[in-house]
Amino acid sequence: MIKITCLGAAGTVTGSNYLVEDSRGKRILVDCGLFQGGKQTEWRNTAPWGFDPKEIDTLLLTHAHIDHSGRIPKLVKDGFRGRILTSPPTAQLCEVMLLDAGHVQEMDAEWQTRRNKRRSKKGIEPLYTVEDAQKSLQYFSPVEENRIIDIETGMKTRFINAGHILGSSSIAVWIEDEGTPVKIAFSGDIGKNSQLIIKDPAKITEADYLFIESTYGNRLHRSFKDSEAEFLEAIQYAVSNNEKVIIPAFAVERTQEILYILGEFQREGSLPDIPIYLDSPLAIKATEIFRKNKKYYDEEAMAIVNQGFDPFDMPNLKFTPSTEESMAINQRAGSAIVIAGSGMCTAGRIKHHLKHNLWREGASVVIVGFQAMGTTGRRIVDGEKRVRVFGEDVAVAAKVFTIGGFSAHADQKGLMEWASHFAAARPRVFVTHGEATASETLADKLRKDLNLDAYVPTLGETLILEPQQVTRAPVVAPTPEDLQQVMQGTVITLEKELEELKRRLTAKGGRIQESDIDRLREIEEDLRMILPE
Repeated sequence: MIKITCLGAAGTVTGSNYLVEDSRGKRILVDCGLFQGGKQTEWRNTAPWGFDPKEIDTLLLTHAHIDHSGRIPKLVKDGFRGRILTSPPTAQLCEVMLLDAGHVQEMDAEWQTRRNKRRSKKGIEPLYTVEDAQKSLQYFSPVEENRIIDIETGMKTRFINAGHILGSSSIAVWIEDEGTPVKIAFSGDIGKNSQLIIKDPAKITEADYLFIESTYGNRLHRSFKDSEAEFLEAIQYAVSNNEKVIIPAFAVERTQEILYILGEFQREGSLPDIPIYLDSPLAIKATEIFRKNKKYYDEEAMAIVNQGFDPFDMPNLKFTPSTEESMAINQRAGSAIVIAGSGMCTAGRIKHHLKHNLWREGASVVIVGFQAMGTTGRRIVDGEKRVRVFGEDVAVAAKVFTIGGFSAHADQKGLMEWASHFAAARPRVFVTHGEATASETLADKLRKDLNLDAYVPTLGETLILEPQQVTRAPVVAPTPEDLQQVMQGTVITLEKELEELKRRLTAKGGRIQESDIDRLREIEEDLRMILPE
């Protein structure tokens, strides 16, 4: 029998991680992503793995996005010494993305340590460091798509273009189970047909078991043309008010698509004559990797190249790799387009640009990617009037444009079309990588429209794949303690903090100092993060 445990991206869109075990006890992983979206989710990054990393010989990586690759340095730090099989562009992108992630982890730990010291608490260690990330790169082993690769005796794999970002893959795994070959397909993140720059997702027609993502399992995207028109409207709105256009964008794929579209606007004469800043060192490096991998472009992107144009360049585009150049953007008056990370507004330079522009009436904030629960980006999309940025409440007075048509994910229609190619094979389907409503909606549609047996696993659930049946083992989530205990412990800590603050305020005769207000805001932020959505 074959066992597959869903150790991430079940009931959520982040932390993608599957443990696959054959009847001989051989274990491999598919993806090793970071959990993102607030403390209720992100504490899982420090939880026990649910397996011993030293016992894993192979990791199959679908693509470079951090929610699929971001815990690889920690995996290596904790003892993994096997191969990481992935496509060549994914290996190249991970080199810059994981080093950047290590830097972010170090900075976050440093900030939290300073904060803890003000509360007489111990400092914290980063999840991993830049050095840890650098060490993990030696285990990457790039493989070209559509080639069958031996993993172990009785285990093979093949990477197939998923059309999501440069180098993204769906993965087929063949496992000999008591003499019978069993094919398991992992969709990875599926892209849209006719997506910019890269080729459309390849079709897979056969599998015994299918694990399919459901990020947009309950939604349909706007048409691309409508989205382009809305994007141009957002630019013109800010320009008419002499304000800036702020675009939180993922460094890989989304940034390059935005540059591609702006280049089209510029060539057709519809783009206003204003500066365009790519204010993300990571996105700048990723753009160079895109330029080096033209063999993965689709026909339309190659046509632009063959006409003598760079799809990711235009006269007014300025790269701002240094901190000083980044700071100068907000010191300059007047309109500009600013593209910065992170894409969900949880870290990086975008937070500075939001602090300087989100409160400005007449500015535009353009959301072009998925925003997970608990993120600052999600709060902006959901219409909150104020959001926390660097510990301060910032009013949302800018006009917010949420443009779904630029998503690199297939919507419900696209996912159903991709899954329809399995209709004749009739695999058992497991719907993952989506918030609960999205996953359940897609599973229901797969049952009704394609007559496929679809099930939504829970986080930590082990699926035992046997001939003619699937048994679901009791869930033992890889957590250090029950979530309720975590919440209770945090509430107790907050109560103590508040009592201490009351005592200090009373001792000062009711006089309130700025340091006390900062302390109270920190407590309020902790409380907001732990409360359910």
